[in-house]
Parts: sequence; C-alpha cells; structure tokens
Amino acid sequence: MPYEYDDQNIFAKILRCEIPNDTVMETDFTLAFRDITPAAPEHILVIPKGSYVNYDHFATDATDAEILDFTRVVGAITHTIKAAPNGGGNGYRLITNAGHDGVQDVPHMHMHIIAGRRLGRMIQPA
Repeated sequence: MPYEYDDQNIFAKILRCEIPNDTVMETDFTLAFRDITPAAPEHILVIPKGSYVNYDHFATDATDAEILDFTRVVGAITHTIKAAPNGGGNGYRLITNAGHDGVQDVPHMHMHIIAGRRLGRMIQPA
C-alpha cells in the first residue's frame, strides 16, 4: 500500500513558510532547523522538501539527488555544530521515527540530530 502524504502536517506548513522556523541550513532539497523543544543543547531537525512520510518512503521514492543532498546536509551540520568526532566533537545521535511503534509524531520524514551532552542509552532492554 503506497504512503499517503498529509500536506497539513507541521513540517509541510514550515516548508510553505506558514510557520516560522530557526533555519540552520537550507538547500534545494533539504531544510534543517532547530527543534522548538530541544532534548539536548544541540537538537536540529532535518527534513526533505519532498512529500515523504518516513525514512523507508524517502529511501524508496526519493531521487538520488534528494537522498545525496539530505545525507550531505546531515554530515555538514554535525561539523557545523562541532559534534562530529573527526572534527573534535564528542559525538551525536541521529534519530528518525516511523509509524505507530516508532512513535512518529509528524507524518513527514525527518531526522533528529541530537548532540552537546552525553545522551545515555537509547532504548532499554526488553
């Protein structure tokens, strides 16, 4: 069953400039902005400008140019915020959620870049 994109989600509204954001980086295919409720000193959301619901939708249906651009933006931001270990940073976490069990709140593919403090274990053992 193909994904159905809800063009009224908050990220779609941000992309249409109906809701302001604190932009960190923008390209032809990708927008990155600061999370309004950060989980760490650095908490940036990276979204493709295309209408993708989650990561598997993006990975399957996005163009090679969109995927490459998104990946390069994520890498550039980890260096910009000085979190990349090869740039002297202490590391970062990338999170993308999908569907009910993944606790996806916004039905637009997005990746969280979280850094700036020790984050602890992501998931407790079952």
